[in-house]
Amino acid sequence: MSGTLLNFVTFNQDHSCLAVGTSKGFRIYHTDPFSRVFSSDEGDVSIIEMLFSTSLVALILSPRHLIIQNTKRASVICELTFPSAVLAVRLNRKRLAVVLEDEIYLYDISNMSLLYTIATSPNPSAICALSPSSENCYIAYPLPKPREDGGDKRPAHAPPLSTYVAPTSGDVLIFDTVTLKAVNVIEAHRSPLCCIAVNSEGTMLATASETGTIIRVFSVPRGEKLHQFRRGTYPSTIYSMSFNLSSTLLCVSSTSDTVHIFRLGAAAAAAFTSNLSAAASSGPSTRAEAGSPRSDRWSRPRSHDSSESPGSNAGSPRGEAADAETWRRPEGGSHAVSRQQQSGSFGSILRRSSQIMSRGVAGVVGSYMPQTMTEMWEPVRDFAFIKLPKAAHQSASKSAGGALLGNPSSLRSVVAMSSNSPQVMVVTSDGGFYVFSIDMAQGGEGCLVKQFSVLEGDDKPDSS
Repeated sequence: MSGTLLNFVTFNQDHSCLAVGTSKGFRIYHTDPFSRVFSSDEGDVSIIEMLFSTSLVALILSPRHLIIQNTKRASVICELTFPSAVLAVRLNRKRLAVVLEDEIYLYDISNMSLLYTIATSPNPSAICALSPSSENCYIAYPLPKPREDGGDKRPAHAPPLSTYVAPTSGDVLIFDTVTLKAVNVIEAHRSPLCCIAVNSEGTMLATASETGTIIRVFSVPRGEKLHQFRRGTYPSTIYSMSFNLSSTLLCVSSTSDTVHIFRLGAAAAAAFTSNLSAAASSGPSTRAEAGSPRSDRWSRPRSHDSSESPGSNAGSPRGEAADAETWRRPEGGSHAVSRQQQSGSFGSILRRSSQIMSRGVAGVVGSYMPQTMTEMWEPVRDFAFIKLPKAAHQSASKSAGGALLGNPSSLRSVVAMSSNSPQVMVVTSDGGFYVFSIDMAQGGEGCLVKQFSVLEGDDKPDSS
């Protein structure tokens, strides 16, 4: 495929297949063992999504036009045209979600009937996650922020203003695609969201903000915070997050060219609780050391984060360590989500903090100012990591994993965990497919065991 540009890369819902959209058609690969199972040389495919390992794929060949195709029969099942460009497509066995910049269209995948249209805040990065599960069939996206000004002074000939404006915080709305109702709002971060992911059972949500230093995991739909991880010291754009099928590991890739693997489950929860207990026993005197935004930001980085630098991203951290932690339950319809009014009284501070802290910690909240009392422990670090190989050349790829390529010189990556072995699969925007082995007992740096190209050589190992 000489001269072919890589437009889009995604794993299917169980990570058994890899779909690749290019300027000259698309390809589908098995991931283990790595082999090509289908290819088409027709069209400039900007987005492709699979439905597990079935022959059904969703394709975007022109910005506003969606095609549902059966690759086995080489037939088109359905075609849909939208009022603006399609930025992302999400599938499970019940629902098809089509993400536009300010709307999400929900379809019944059995008959392709339109069920609901969700109005959203401007979402140019298509931040949206649909649960692969048919039972817990939730979709998550940034909470829409209503426009405060009514635009009364605008000239009569001016076009109408949108209902929502860009979010200024990292709140996530959980929407049930079966009942077609909003079920919760999770206050995930203080900064706007950058990336979200849902596990295979639809019971966990991973979130990262534009700052990219803290990764959080919440229960779905209740919104309880289960884990909090530190990816690095300096800001970084998160490219991809992925749970393994058993929801015991979470992989995260970013501009640092390091893939972090965080351990979930009982062991990680114990570490999280240990850090919380340590903060409680330390008392107010340790607040400036353990939890303040300043010390959190400038703490000494780990050796495998050395590629990060204070100047790697524009702007400075926005106090991830002081992000809001409480969760709120919506009332009313899908967009009538009520917000709890913040109160500066001691009683309200104590009530909010007690949702996420032990009684020992809550007992000393009176010693802290409201804006600094929400985080009182150091987030857990990764237990394993991967250093991506330096690319020999940078391709002119448009995107990887659906997000726009803001910096053409950066190597974007999409990650997933193998369902058959403790291995991490990484696809980079230059067409490299890498498989790393992880020591589940010791952790540490992963070992590169296989390397292929999704643009050249079909299913043969890369010679480099």
